Amino acid sequence: MRFTSGCNHPSFTLPWRTLLPYLVALHLLQPGSAQQRVVAPSLRVTANVGQDVVLRCQLSPCKDVRNSDIRWIQQRSSGIVHHYQYGVDLEQMEEYKGRTELLRDGLSDGNLDLRITAVTSSDSGSYICGVENADAYAEAVVNLEVSDPFSTIILYWTVALAVIITLLVGSFVIIAFLHRKKAAQSTELSESFHPHPPPKSL
Repeated sequence: MRFTSGCNHPSFTLPWRTLLPYLVALHLLQPGSAQQRVVAPSLRVTANVGQDVVLRCQLSPCKDVRNSDIRWIQQRSSGIVHHYQYGVDLEQMEEYKGRTELLRDGLSDGNLDLRITAVTSSDSGSYICGVENADAYAEAVVNLEVSDPFSTIILYWTVALAVIITLLVGSFVIIAFLHRKKAAQSTELSESFHPHPPPKSL
């Protein structure tokens, strides 16, 4: 069997038995036969309380997942945050009802992005993004950190107030101590200028 390569490389001739392993390997490297996996950002997703946030994941190699089983799971409780199956949204945890949306515009490109609205501090944690289809199952983990600026401000003011109260109490104690010491010194000084009269003799 004779093959002629391009780009001005010389032609070469190999028997088909020699080429068979290479043909098998080439078939295994076809996009349709590659093992699928879910890719997630390595950085933690951050948001403030009350904001909307999008947790992003993508199937690799890229593949249409509109007819797949997609689940977003809260890792610490194993509860279903959002469950999409073959075009239908199914049951989920009570605290996430009405607050999640699988962004369907990207499903045809293999995107598994989930929007969570009005996040709370309890939403912080790790989420498992999993997808299952006729080929296989794959998953990845996305980390979310929700901050509460108002609570942080209250904490700072609480610490500052505690420091101020401590200083005031300490100052009051020191002032009271110095006042008593001064009063005692004044009494001793007064007694030194007005000695007691000697006792009368019988």
